[in-house]
Parts: sequence; C-alpha cells; structure tokens
Amino acid sequence: MTRVRGVMRLFDLSGRTAVVTGGATGIGTHMATALAEAGANIVVCARDGARCEQTASQIADLGVKSLGLSCNVADPDDVTGLIATVVERFGGIDILVNNAGATWGAPAEEQPLAGWRKVIDVNLTGTFLVTQAAGRVMLERGGGKIVNVASVAALRGAPPSIRQAAAYSASKGGVVALTRDLACQWGGRGVNVNAVAPGWFPTAMSSYTLDKAGEQILDGVPLRRYGGADDIKGAVLFLASAASDYVTGQVIVVDGGKSVW
Repeated sequence: MTRVRGVMRLFDLSGRTAVVTGGATGIGTHMATALAEAGANIVVCARDGARCEQTASQIADLGVKSLGLSCNVADPDDVTGLIATVVERFGGIDILVNNAGATWGAPAEEQPLAGWRKVIDVNLTGTFLVTQAAGRVMLERGGGKIVNVASVAALRGAPPSIRQAAAYSASKGGVVALTRDLACQWGGRGVNVNAVAPGWFPTAMSSYTLDKAGEQILDGVPLRRYGGADDIKGAVLFLASAASDYVTGQVIVVDGGKSVW
C-alpha cells in the first residue's frame, strides 16, 4: 500500500494553478476536470466568457478554486490580459493546456484564404501567444508544465471521404513542431513542453464528420470506438504532473490505435 500511495503522489496537483484554453466545452472541459480532480485550481478560457463561467462553477464543485474568463487566443491583448489576471488572482501559473481550436472543411483547391488564416491564427498562432505569455511566468518562477493539444491529423492524412481540412492538419503539424522546439529551448530552465494528439472524440467540432462518415472512421480504429472523457483525462494528467518530469518534447497519441493502421 505504501508503494501505491507513493506512486499516486506523483499525480497530485494540490495547490497548483492550471490554465486550460478552449476549456468551456468538449475535451477541454474533460481535461480541466481531470486536473481539478487531481487538486489543481483551474482557469478555463474561451471566446464565450459566459460559458466559461458556467464551466468554472461546475469545476468549483470539486473543491478547488476556479475561474472562467473570456479570451480570444489569437488576440495578443486578450492573451496578455488573461495571463495578468491569472497571476493576480492565483499568484502564478504551473500548468498550461493549449486546447483552443478551430477548423475549416473544404477541398484544398477551394480553401478560402480567410478560412486558412482563421485556423492558423487560432490553432498555431494562438498556441504560441498563450505559451509565450505563460512561459515567461513559468521561466521566472523556475518551472512549469505545458501541454499542447495537437491531433492525429498532424501525423497522417485522411481519405477525402472522411476529412478535407488542410489548414487544420497544417496547424496541428505546426503545434507538434512548436512543442519540440520549445522543449529544447526551455527544458534546461525547468519547463516541460509536451503534446497530446487525440483521434476521434465526439465534440461540437467533430460532429459533422462523425455523422457523415462515422462507420468508415470506426472501421479504421482498432479499438472500434470513439474516445471518451476518461480516455483524454489520463494523458493530460500524466503530462501535467510530476509523473512526467523526465518527459519533454513528446507527443502522446490518444486515438484508439488508428494511427498504427
């Protein structure tokens, strides 16, 4: 029993402060909840401030401090304000989960530039802006954990009958490259930077594709099911906790085995 308790302490986030972008819905809420269940105080942010406040209120029922804030991660002023508010209210930032995301479905030859820019601005530039601002706080304090949410779309293509979203794939590929580069830059200064790459999880963003091609998608998933809340919780908790202190620059794929076929 002593050994089990010792292992479990590696996952204890009591007293830590975690910021989860895009945390008001979907897997963002699942990840924020996982960190709260491990004891972390939680800040969830997204464009819809009211929805963030609602989610934060639900998380507070777990017995931690929580805060919901409005933030457009692609807006540098919004990001600066977000990080300043978190530091003022909680004294610092220990964990950052970059989950805010956008997509745009269209054949590549028909992709409008405005749609391309929207996806890149949120998924890649937004991840950089929040990471840069939170990273400065972590570096000054001597450490922290950053978890970027990539996607299996960063690792391989897909049949056009399932997905045509070149901007999304490119943005998530950029997130993987950014993760690895920052891991090299900041590892010696106490900041671990890793990524999770989810496969198909039922969310508002994925609902259209799952409704259209769900059977075809599941044919390519060895576990024969979509991902659920508990499937993403363990991965993000591992990367946010002391259990992953010797892990940086890595991408944990959570896709039911899809990427191995």
